[in-house]
Amino acid sequence: MNALTLPDIAAQALHQALPLEWVGMRDIALPVSFDGQRLGAKADAGVSLDDGEVRGIHMSRLYLALEMLDQENLTPGLLRQVLQRFLDSHEGLSTSAYLRIHTDLLLKRSALVSPLSGWKNYPISINAQLKNAMFHVELKIDVPYSSTCPCSAALSRQLIQQQFVDDFANKALQHADVLAWLGSTKGIVATPHSQRSVAKLRLRLDDRLNELPLIATINDVEAALGTAVQSAVKRADEQAFALANGQNLMFCEDAARRLNVALKRSAGINAFHIQVIHAESLHAHDAVAESRWNWQAE
Repeated sequence: MNALTLPDIAAQALHQALPLEWVGMRDIALPVSFDGQRLGAKADAGVSLDDGEVRGIHMSRLYLALEMLDQENLTPGLLRQVLQRFLDSHEGLSTSAYLRIHTDLLLKRSALVSPLSGWKNYPISINAQLKNAMFHVELKIDVPYSSTCPCSAALSRQLIQQQFVDDFANKALQHADVLAWLGSTKGIVATPHSQRSVAKLRLRLDDRLNELPLIATINDVEAALGTAVQSAVKRADEQAFALANGQNLMFCEDAARRLNVALKRSAGINAFHIQVIHAESLHAHDAVAESRWNWQAE
């Protein structure tokens, strides 16, 4: 069979003409570059099919356009170029183009006190769309942290106070005795419960941004919470981490409010939705709080 006569099934007549909002591919494996890192990623690429008389789109053209992501650092400008190529290759068929990139950002983090450092993993998604000539970018970022329950801390302090009364009632207090008691397991009879937690962020970016504020946002979030999980540590770092937790007691409601304030101060963010999840160590269920700003409820 001659190549010129290969059948084009997509061009055949339809039984039912109907436009479609999104047609494309999901979980396309590809590399992307960000901040000097080459990251393995998955992409969802699609366009609208506005001409209901046409059976299908040209998926191979979307796939080939994604090669641009392997050639430059990931920026809003590059995302827009890729989306424009989606539309240029579907002229007359589509007025909207969509691209979602899912990957893990690796950041090297220093220990709290010692000179050690290690890598931390942050799952991210970048959702970009070019619709009726309007370009928008939305980020999704998961930031892990530690949370210590204020109620548990108060109850623990009460038990320690009661133990102090039991051990030192009707006794003359000696500085050395009290110091030894504080350093013993007999004295500190209870400790607050902590849990690994995660802040799940959805951020709508200012359309004029030239860079993706992934690292800046992660830094702002970890600073606001004060208890970022660690990588490589020595005992001095673990002690500093215990101190940070003790000075940043928080319910999930507290964490959500802290992040709301911090993200409103972050440049280039026009709207956000925050969900914080505290994986309870006391209960068999999670504690969750949400907050939004300029975000349309879905």
